[in-house]
Amino acid sequence: MTEFQPRLYLVSPLLAGPEPFRDRLAEACGAAETAAVLLRLAPADERTLVKMIKAAAPAAQDAGAAVLVEVLGEHDAALVAARGGADGVHGGAGADLTGLRQRLRDGRMLGAGQLRTKHDAMTAGEAGVDYVMFGEPRPDGYVPPLDQTVERAEWWAEIFETPCVAYAPTLEAVRDLARTGAEFVALGDAVWSHPAGPGEALRIAAEALRQGAPEAAR
Repeated sequence: MTEFQPRLYLVSPLLAGPEPFRDRLAEACGAAETAAVLLRLAPADERTLVKMIKAAAPAAQDAGAAVLVEVLGEHDAALVAARGGADGVHGGAGADLTGLRQRLRDGRMLGAGQLRTKHDAMTAGEAGVDYVMFGEPRPDGYVPPLDQTVERAEWWAEIFETPCVAYAPTLEAVRDLARTGAEFVALGDAVWSHPAGPGEALRIAAEALRQGAPEAAR
């Protein structure tokens, strides 16, 4: 038996510009090992989106984290990611995952979120995504119940080989999600709104991962 410990995945607020988020992102990624960061970009023209990625992404990439982007609006997410230097695209509700997979032929990653049903998740897996995400806030702000996210992550991790990301709405939820077998635990507002700052939030989350990680042969 070898110890399996999931890795941290950060989800940004909806960004209309890189400042002051860039410095907060650098603080977070410098506090604990972070596998990936999702930059959620508010609707804007393509030039602005590319500039936002170029401004914010190095704060994570320089710390060894992959940067994916979720582009809200009628833009070619694959093209925006490539021009901005991102490492991949996160497809949200209504995304053409099959089309994105075909476009991302340069080694960039593709993730899938906003998966409301198990069937949605399996369809995403069939499209060839690099991970599926459960439990993240929906565009209207609704956050699925934690027990539902735990159940979905356990189900997916037991059956499928495609990695799974389980979203923790609070730092207290990290330990429970670390026990599901999910390869990644994601955090968003619990980090960015932490009263002691995002760096301290990441240190707390990293310790929770260590405490909650199950022993499993992987």
